[in-house]
Amino acid sequence: MTRILAILCGLLLGLNITAQAQGTLKFGHINSTQLLSLMPETKNADSSLQKFGQSLENQLKTMTAEYQGKISDFKSKEASMAEPIRDAKLKEISDLEERIQSFQESAQSSMQKKKEELYTPILKKAEEAINAVAKDNKFSYIFDTSAGTLLFAQEGDDVLPLVKGKLGLK
Repeated sequence: MTRILAILCGLLLGLNITAQAQGTLKFGHINSTQLLSLMPETKNADSSLQKFGQSLENQLKTMTAEYQGKISDFKSKEASMAEPIRDAKLKEISDLEERIQSFQESAQSSMQKKKEELYTPILKKAEEAINAVAKDNKFSYIFDTSAGTLLFAQEGDDVLPLVKGKLGLK
């Protein structure tokens, strides 16, 4: 049984080498990070995301300043406050603290959603261009060199110039 398995593996390996020698497999590679950085849509998305993040950050700064003001005011007047007023002020500070924490969580979620909303069409456009180049030029495989997972490859074709042409980029 082991002998049959070894013969079968050898046969499959031989077929693979023969297929490569006959040129039926064509390999290409692209640095997708470089491609995305060349697309004008990416610059626009970066700018929009930065503006969105800045507006959230400004709101958080306002809330934090209010919180610090309330704490400062409480500390300066705490000794002279009646117990019910002190309890009410502590509750007010605690509620504001919870609102700030809730806002931070919501802002983080909103940033992630905005990022997906902005970048998904760009990634789809790049993927469609890569697929079109692969089909037009009969590539069997195209590897992404920006991912850093390809440890070794024989010389292949860099398809970045072809994809840039497909997208009308310089």
